[in-house]
This record gives sequence, structure tokens and C-alpha cells, in this order.
Amino acid sequence: MQNGAMKAWLDSSYLSGSNQSWIEQLYEDFLTDPDSVDANWRSMFQQLPGTGVKPDQFHSKTRDYFRRLAKDASRYTSSISDPDTNVKQVKVLQLINAYRFRGHQHANLDPLGLWKQERVADLDPAYHDLTEADFQESYNVGSFAIGKDTMKLGELIAALKQTYCGSIGAEYMHITSTEEKRWIQQRIESVAGKASFTPEEKKRFLSELTAAEGLERYLGAKFPGAKRFSLEGGDALIPMLKEMIRHAGKSGTREVVLGMAHRGRLNVLVNVLGKKPQDLFDEFAGKHKEHLGTGDVKYHMGFSSDMETEGGLVHLALAFNPSHLEIVSPVVIGSVRARLDRLDEPSSNKVLPITIHGDAAVTGQGVVQETLNMSKARGYEVGGTVRIVINNQVASRPLTRWMRAQRRTAPTSVKWCRRRFST
Repeated sequence: MQNGAMKAWLDSSYLSGSNQSWIEQLYEDFLTDPDSVDANWRSMFQQLPGTGVKPDQFHSKTRDYFRRLAKDASRYTSSISDPDTNVKQVKVLQLINAYRFRGHQHANLDPLGLWKQERVADLDPAYHDLTEADFQESYNVGSFAIGKDTMKLGELIAALKQTYCGSIGAEYMHITSTEEKRWIQQRIESVAGKASFTPEEKKRFLSELTAAEGLERYLGAKFPGAKRFSLEGGDALIPMLKEMIRHAGKSGTREVVLGMAHRGRLNVLVNVLGKKPQDLFDEFAGKHKEHLGTGDVKYHMGFSSDMETEGGLVHLALAFNPSHLEIVSPVVIGSVRARLDRLDEPSSNKVLPITIHGDAAVTGQGVVQETLNMSKARGYEVGGTVRIVINNQVASRPLTRWMRAQRRTAPTSVKWCRRRFST
């Protein structure tokens, strides 16, 4: 065995590192003219594995290239060589991230001006050591989906304010899924926080808003003093719900189950689910037939109907409202889970739950948090719930400043006690 090892060493001793330059020269001679080297060397070089479609290159040419590159290194230096510029670029990206995290806290969500906005320090360029002198300088905007790679700082700040501090606030950076965050980010930033609608869609929304307001005005004038829990101040709920159902139907949803308390219920019954206005008026006038109903008050009644969408018919079901505030939320989730189990598709989007909450109730009623606690349990999850919180600022409730968690302006700020607000 020792003789075999010695023979192998002797047979390959000429491949030692001290012979590297000489062997490289032999190989280059072989590449130029295979017959110019000894037959033993030629045989060995021919056994080397090929390098693909391109022939092997001379090592001497590679060395010469890098020597020239080293002598003329100034041609290949970075175009951003100023350390201060590099630091400013990092600060700009931090400013963009600050708007993504906290821009919603400076959004204009209070048209009546009842809430005094507090200063959000990290939305101020000065917080990031950026001055007005930097506003005319161009910087890379990173992943900010504005359609440009670089922007002047002044233009970038204006775009960030329009995107995150307009009449729509977007709070999403707490989401743990990077894919979900990027999905939201792309859709908000690409339109600068403003939805784009066709003239036909705008006319449809106006018609739906008019129907919502018209019903409330008529009921108020025709039945003064009657309990009706008006939607006034929250009229946008009607076109919002109808557009959501239209979009869901287009995306494959076949059923929508809604749960809500008193406020706006009568309007939803008529203008979303299609209950006949005459039937509602008869209930107000005391003309409805008791033996055909439950005997419950009209603002607890459920209803079901079908709505035509581009994707086909969508069945709508408004759950009957239990008397206790917000108890309808787990009732809706249970109903949706039962429907999904019946379809044997527990993670399907074929059934969409929508729950509508009052501004004060979503903070004060513990059943909301109890429902959220069960949202990720495999036996109860429904793949997601759309939660809408209505604050018409005229309901019976304490002052806003006494109801908000962590000085946040949105009623859903209570979710920060649980770190999530979705099921």
C-alpha cells in the first residue's frame, strides 16, 4: 500500500505549485498548437473537462486585463462617492418607511374637525436630518411604487403626504406577511392613495348615496320620533357594501353573510338587500302581519336575497340581530364556518363574512375581542372577515378623546391591545 502511494506521488509530483507558471505556459502552448507540446502533456490536457460552448481562454490575457483594470481604477468608481450623499439617501428611505408606518396617524379622517391631530415627529423631514436645502436634490425612492426610480425630495414628500395623509389612512406595516404588506403597498402607492373610477361608476355611487340619504330623510319626515337608528353621517356604507359585493362576486364569491347592529340596518335592508320600501313603511305604520314574523322590532330583522354581479348571482344573508350589542359578530362567523364546512372548503373564498360595528361598541364590547381570539383557531377560522366600523359622530357615545387607545384617531385602535384586527 505504501509502495502504491509513493508511486502515485511520483507520477504527479510535477504538478506541484512551484511548477505552476511553467505548466500554465505549456497549457497556453497547447491551446495555440496541440502538437507543440510533448505527447504525455498533450494526452493529459486533452483529458481535461470542457468549459462549455466557448473555448478556454489564455490565463496570461486574463492577468493582463486585471493589471490594466487596476491601473485605470478611477473609471470604475461609484457615481455616488460623497459619504454625505450616501447618508442622505439612507435618511430618505427612512422617511418613506416612516410614512408607511405612521402616515395614517396624520390622515384627514375628521371632516368635522372635532379631533386635534398631534404632531407625528418622524413624518417631519427635520427628524431625519433632511433640510429644505435637500428638497431640490434627487434621490432613489427604493420600493416606493410611484412609477419613478428617482425623485426630488420635495416632490417625494408631497407624494407621500398625498398617499398616506389624505382622506384615507392605511395602517398595515404591523402585518407579519411580507407578501400581504407588499400587496397593499403596491395598490396604495401606485395610485397615490386615490381610487380611480370611471364616469359610469361615479354616477352609480352618486345614485346609491342619493338613495341612502333619501330614505333617511323620508323616514325622518314621515315617522318623526320613531326609532329608526339613522345611517345619516355614514351614508357611504351603502355604495361601499354594494361595490364590495360586486367585486366579491367577480372574484368567485357565491355567498355574503352580513352582521350589524341597529344603526343603518333599515337602510341596508332596503338599499343593499332589496327589501321592499313599502314593507318597511308598513312596519313603521303598524300594518305588518304579526303572524308572519317573529314579533321582534324592525331594526333586529334579518333578510336574504340574491344580487346579480359580473361573476354571477351572489346570495346575501343579513343575520337577525340578537338583542345584546355585538353578539351578532360570532353568530355571523359561526354561520360562515358552517357554510364552508357544508361546501367542504374551509379555506375557500366562496363565502364572505362582513361585520359592521358601531364606533363605541367595537371598543367597549368584549365579545369583539373574544371573536378575534378565536380567529386563528383551525376549528373556527373562516379565511378572513371584512370589518367595517361606522362613526357618524352623532350617536350616543362619549367624547372621542376618551375612547381611543394610545392616542390613535381610529376606533379600531383597540386592536393594538390584541395586535391584530382581522379574522
